[in-house]
Amino acid sequence: MTKLILIRHGETVANRNNIFRGRQDFPLNEVGIKQAQALAEHLYQRAKQIGKISAIYSSPLSRALDTAKPVAEKFGIEVIVDERFTNISLGEWEGVPHSEIAKKFPEKYHLWRTEPEKLTIPGGERLADVQRRSVEGVMRIIERHPGETVAIVTHRAVLKPLIAGLIDLPAPYFWKIHIDNAAYSVVWHNPDRGFMIYQSNVNHYLPDFVIEM
Repeated sequence: MTKLILIRHGETVANRNNIFRGRQDFPLNEVGIKQAQALAEHLYQRAKQIGKISAIYSSPLSRALDTAKPVAEKFGIEVIVDERFTNISLGEWEGVPHSEIAKKFPEKYHLWRTEPEKLTIPGGERLADVQRRSVEGVMRIIERHPGETVAIVTHRAVLKPLIAGLIDLPAPYFWKIHIDNAAYSVVWHNPDRGFMIYQSNVNHYLPDFVIEM
């Protein structure tokens, strides 16, 4: 059985201030740096229960990389950057507060708040495309690391479609899955049974976090 530890990156100023992020490279803020350190220590202490991490993959964006690095250091491994786990492209919405988008694009913003699986943002990427590439990335990881414990550090808008794709959860799924900054979920893969969620949104070790709804 292969164990996947699916991690959302630590907090950034954009998370704290409700700004659309996409592929803009917002760095971890002070809280996010502390979250990454707490995450690494927690996973190291839990290695006997959930497995010693043998490989860690990350989105290329700095907020994910800087969350992955303390974990990699704890386990004596290198971070592997994989573009398939980069954040969703949000086109012209990137770097803009939710309040401004709600005023400028009220119908599209309503769709984002209700059924984002149906949304196409000008210049952006669809969740279905994110799901396709991230599931493909996981399947490649399972091929390379059978029977191992592997961590993946990525983004909320990657983790939600990824988890839904792994367990065949149909749309609308986005707002039925909650994932906090620097929290993680554990997914098991059994060659005979497929994927199973073992734990979801584990966050009790975090010193502070903002709940994004």
